[in-house]
Amino acid sequence: MPGFLQFLTGVYLMVGLTWFPVFAKAAPLYMAAVAFTAYGVHWFVLGARRRDGADPAPDGYMAIGFFFLSVLGILIFAGAHDIPVVILFVLLAIIYLFEMLQRLGGMASAGKVVCATQFVTAFWLMYLTYGVVFNMALGAHWWV
Repeated sequence: MPGFLQFLTGVYLMVGLTWFPVFAKAAPLYMAAVAFTAYGVHWFVLGARRRDGADPAPDGYMAIGFFFLSVLGILIFAGAHDIPVVILFVLLAIIYLFEMLQRLGGMASAGKVVCATQFVTAFWLMYLTYGVVFNMALGAHWWV
């Protein structure tokens, strides 16, 4: 389900930015569209591979591309001065860097860093979610 929703959000943003100009054209929205779509597909692939009982080693190769996608997100959102989203992409970059080290470098202890960073990232995503919902629904101003 997370992959489907991310993919759907990414496609919705990209279509709204390109085919039907319903959103203000801004680099951060393009980055969000690309990231949502790519991470959504990534969830699909991970789910399918785990369902099929496939070897997790190729996930290390996928992590290379997603590491660089995360770095791109850092650069774009830093340029837009959106620090909360920069923090999110830094956490994602850490996850993918250590995923590469674990899967490709044989560094077993990197798995603990991946798990810990995923835990922190989950809380950060929920913080951002609450902030966006409060901002949109009530006009409250969280730090997002």
